[in-house]
Amino acid sequence: MYFDGALNINGAGAGILFITSTKDKLRYVLRIHFLASNNAAKYEACLHGLRIAVELGVKCLMVYGDSAPVINQLNKDWSCSSEKMDAHYAEIRKLEGKFYGIEYHHVVRDQNQLIDHLSKIGSSHAMILPGIFIQDLFTPSIKEEKEVQEIPPAEQLVLTVPLPATDWREQFIKYLTSIDVPTDKTETKCLIHRSKHYVLVDENLMRKSAKEGILKKCIT
Repeated sequence: MYFDGALNINGAGAGILFITSTKDKLRYVLRIHFLASNNAAKYEACLHGLRIAVELGVKCLMVYGDSAPVINQLNKDWSCSSEKMDAHYAEIRKLEGKFYGIEYHHVVRDQNQLIDHLSKIGSSHAMILPGIFIQDLFTPSIKEEKEVQEIPPAEQLVLTVPLPATDWREQFIKYLTSIDVPTDKTETKCLIHRSKHYVLVDENLMRKSAKEGILKKCIT
């Protein structure tokens, strides 16, 4: 698995590339819609890549990235430099128990150009080419611990509870099962157009591949 993250004037994005033992390639692009540093984008890519690998049933994984801080931290050669990176690190450690074996290797940027291109597609929100899986991230994958401020009991009037992240598949499943569309005409037009690429099989959302002629299971 190769991973990378990118940050530019348009925002942040990430890319993930799986190469199987038979040299087949699976490409993923993450479009990040929240404020994130360059290192946070790279950690998001690595974390999501491991989650995808678990979903695919992968048990032995070689992980490659051109980010020296991320790779060295995961190899326990460096310590984490911020709370955000420490939180990502902890989530990745939890996922490692799902594998029989996992290794992290640093590669120079010249050997990571394909995955670098995928991450730049995500950060620039450019058009996605056929054969690439796309996912929009609206909230960070990790929970940040925030400083708790003591306030007098009389002022404790409102408790704000963060809403869970929305599953991107829900809008397609809802449309395909009930033809329910958003009230906004632009959103409706976009949804109808994008839904042409999806189909429900045994209540599972599948993406139709025009080139290969196969159905690909959609995951969170």
